[in-house]
Amino acid sequence: MIRHTDTTPDVPAPPRLDPARHALLLDFDGTLVEIAPRPDAILVPPALGPLLDALSRRLDGALAIVSGRSLAEIERFLPAFDGPVIGSHGAETRGLPRLPGGAGPRDLAALHARFAGFAAEHDLLAEPKPHGAALHFRARPEAEPEVRAFVEAVLAGEPGLELQPAKMAFELRPKGATKDAALAAVAHLPPLAGRLPVFLGDDATDEPAIAWAARAGGFGVKIGCGESVAAHRLSGPAEVLGWLAEQC
Repeated sequence: MIRHTDTTPDVPAPPRLDPARHALLLDFDGTLVEIAPRPDAILVPPALGPLLDALSRRLDGALAIVSGRSLAEIERFLPAFDGPVIGSHGAETRGLPRLPGGAGPRDLAALHARFAGFAAEHDLLAEPKPHGAALHFRARPEAEPEVRAFVEAVLAGEPGLELQPAKMAFELRPKGATKDAALAAVAHLPPLAGRLPVFLGDDATDEPAIAWAARAGGFGVKIGCGESVAAHRLSGPAEVLGWLAEQC
């Protein structure tokens, strides 16, 4: 599969959706909302909730949010959206069955404390998650090597987790909880069954899902700059919202 960069010429914007044939699958951070210095500091455009609701109706419910954030966070930021949600990279779901990579309750207090302690000592940001933890180094990009080394050292004692690199962050998440695996597991179920998947994402965590959408007969859309296997590209969340509005 050809990988495009943000400087690759002639990478077109995505075509219009066919409401009778397509299922729309949307990453959240960096796709629907701009990345913020802290995960809790994002600004959700007021028009986003009503737009997703209207588009979901047009697609007969075949619209899902697919995020590395927890289900609780997505529900907090998108209270008006009641459609399917895949959270925590597939470890949590709403409106869909629990996925093969889904995780049950687990005591992660020690893991969260270890990440928080390292973050405090190195002027970083620790993000506790219901099924893992993340360390963000956006404020100190030069710290990437030591952050990765720390997370890999922690991972050695956490056999149920695996490393997930992200934008200016490293995360530990449950083994098998990936966006592409989650989507492959639910693609044959209502309201997605029989439809061609269209996946929009901005991060390295989204590339496998973009590739999966193409293999499944649909297409992927890379949001923002960077190398991607996507056949289409939009510049950022503002352009995404404009494209979504055109589909209504």
